[in-house]
Amino acid sequence: MGPYKVKGTVSSNVIELELPKSIKIHSVVNVSRVWFYKLQVEGQKKIPPKPVIIEGEEKFEIEKILNKRTVRGKEKFLVR
Repeated sequence: MGPYKVKGTVSSNVIELELPKSIKIHSVVNVSRVWFYKLQVEGQKKIPPKPVIIEGEEKFEIEKILNKRTVRGKEKFLVR
């Protein structure tokens, strides 16, 4: 999600974010849940990994599964 602007500081470890109305979460969050947005270096391109051809089908090599979640009944994986 994001990036979003910080609206203000509530306390030393709590901030309020400027969130769009369409997001149904509370705008006040702990600073441990937020990190600085890093811009992509100018001229840098995100090059997706090339698929490996196995038995005539394109496959991708997965180094490690970092996280798994279920969205609308389908499992989604965060991989490296």
